[in-house]
Amino acid sequence: MRPPLPLLLILFLFLFSPTIVTPLSLPHPPSPSPASSPSPKAPSPSTSSPSPKPPSPSSSTSTSTLDPKQVIALESLNIPTSKDPCAQPSFHNATLCDTSKPFRHVISLRLANCSSYLSLSFTALKSLSTLRSLSLLNCPVAPIRFPPELTASLRSFTCLNSLRRVSGVWLSQLQNLTDLTISDVQVKASGPFVILAHMTKLNSLTISRANLTGSLPGHLHSNLTHVDFSGNRLKGNIPPSITMLDSLQVLNLSSNALAGEIPPSIGDLISLKNLSLASNSFSGSVPDSISALPALVHMDLSSNQLNGTIPKFISQMKSLRYLNLANNNLRGVVPFNLTFINRLEVFKVGGNSNLCYNHSVVSSKLKLGISPCDKHGMPVSPPAKDSSAGDSSDSDYDESDDEGSRHKKEHHHGPNKFVLGVAIALSSIVFLIVFLILCSKCCR
Repeated sequence: MRPPLPLLLILFLFLFSPTIVTPLSLPHPPSPSPASSPSPKAPSPSTSSPSPKPPSPSSSTSTSTLDPKQVIALESLNIPTSKDPCAQPSFHNATLCDTSKPFRHVISLRLANCSSYLSLSFTALKSLSTLRSLSLLNCPVAPIRFPPELTASLRSFTCLNSLRRVSGVWLSQLQNLTDLTISDVQVKASGPFVILAHMTKLNSLTISRANLTGSLPGHLHSNLTHVDFSGNRLKGNIPPSITMLDSLQVLNLSSNALAGEIPPSIGDLISLKNLSLASNSFSGSVPDSISALPALVHMDLSSNQLNGTIPKFISQMKSLRYLNLANNNLRGVVPFNLTFINRLEVFKVGGNSNLCYNHSVVSSKLKLGISPCDKHGMPVSPPAKDSSAGDSSDSDYDESDDEGSRHKKEHHHGPNKFVLGVAIALSSIVFLIVFLILCSKCCR
């Protein structure tokens, strides 16, 4: 007796179903295994680390050596005092104390990410008049008045995105500072001179992104090693007062409205390591005197109106690692060989339409954002859009990108193997079903 057709179909599907199910289930098993392995490890450090911490505050409470008045002042600033604030490391590294006896005193205070309800009271600051360093980081508290004792004691003041606004007259009272850092704070002053006139001990000066107006000060004290006026609205030229700073190592005047030529006397800054004059309106040529800066590592003259050719002496500056001359009016042939360019960590010259490179000296694979030169030293054609985009990237070569795209093309060439296998399996099943149907009809 012939077996019925439905029974043959059910038997066939039962025999071939594992071959179809197994490839579909292959991608799923690996996913739970890595997820399950780290799960038991994660709680072990978290459970063990808090255990030794509770006894430490209780043991140090009785051994607090800080002046009781300063303990009260720190509590008003939401700084925990259950543990001795003078013990190191302190809470969020907020405090540092001296070694005086019988009571120690706070000499460094750092307040970060303050609550909007925090108040720096005059009484608390008076109790902390021994401070030599005060740092406010992301503390949007109302403007404060410093006691005279604190004003005389402070040597370092840092204010980053704090105090909402600051006046130049208020800052000028901090006459004993050696380090002043103001950033992302609105400073109301007619110019930097109002702030700096009586600060004769400054070593490091930063007033950046402060909406500061006016011109650069005509007099600065010679012991400055760091000057940063970036991101303001300063106008005018670079005064001789800046180029007379023999000890200056960092000069950042970027993102202002400064104009005129870069003074040749900038070569007198023999200690300079970082020079940034980007995003201003400087004109003229790059002064040859820059070759007299042997320690220069970083030079950014981008986004100005500089013209003329790129000086050849730059390739002889052995310490140079960052060179940005992009977006100017420079012309002629880039006077650098591949050895010098490879030595640089950053090299940007794009955005100079009359600038070109010698293709026999510099590889066309470099993303310089400029065209190769013809036999007359003129750009052959405007640079391609993809090459100009190279100025915004840190890498100079595009070989890896080409290889990656090649691999992607090879990888996606032709149908997927898994899909092809499923299609063959399904087609064979359909063929066998049709074959069985035909066989059953013939047997009748």
